[in-house]
Amino acid sequence: MKDELIEKIIAIEWKQFDRVNNEGGRASCQDNWPTFHIMRKSQFDNWNEEMLESYYRDVTKAEEEGWNLLTEKYARMMESTDPAGYAQLKDRLPSRSPERLKEQDEVVEIQVSWMEAFASKYPKVAGNARSIRKDSDSMYNTSYETYLRGELSTYSDETFRLYRDYIFDLQNRDKNLAMDIIARSANMYGYKGLDEAENSSI
Repeated sequence: MKDELIEKIIAIEWKQFDRVNNEGGRASCQDNWPTFHIMRKSQFDNWNEEMLESYYRDVTKAEEEGWNLLTEKYARMMESTDPAGYAQLKDRLPSRSPERLKEQDEVVEIQVSWMEAFASKYPKVAGNARSIRKDSDSMYNTSYETYLRGELSTYSDETFRLYRDYIFDLQNRDKNLAMDIIARSANMYGYKGLDEAENSSI
């Protein structure tokens, strides 16, 4: 049931990703289904079913209403990567309360710290990923921090509440979600684990 739900979510996201219009033209990643599938599945495999069901409602509702959550995500990233461009788009985006934005920042900071801990332990693998902090953002580079903040901002209040509680629970149990997601991704690329990926030639 969980795997089936994940595949339904990814299928809708892929359709929406395909329809994202980039200012510089179509991006090559929009034609790379295998990578898209691995990146999204490695994330969702770590979610519980309640989170997945809520987010599935989000993506289904958006699709029915003709709203592209992937376009929204990239538009929200522009607040950091292209402030002038973002200023022209922000009024079209769903509003988020000050409390929600504050909680999003708290969640982002936890996850950024997890990613920094991951990068410290697995620098080679991390070197193939995004830069971590938003101070590296530009029109040509989007950090992990900014990407995550953009994604969280697209969640409904219910999905974000579930996600927030999930992150706080992991933090309380000294878990590192970044490690778990990237380990899952490494498995899907054929590695036995992060140590093997780190020691590989990639």
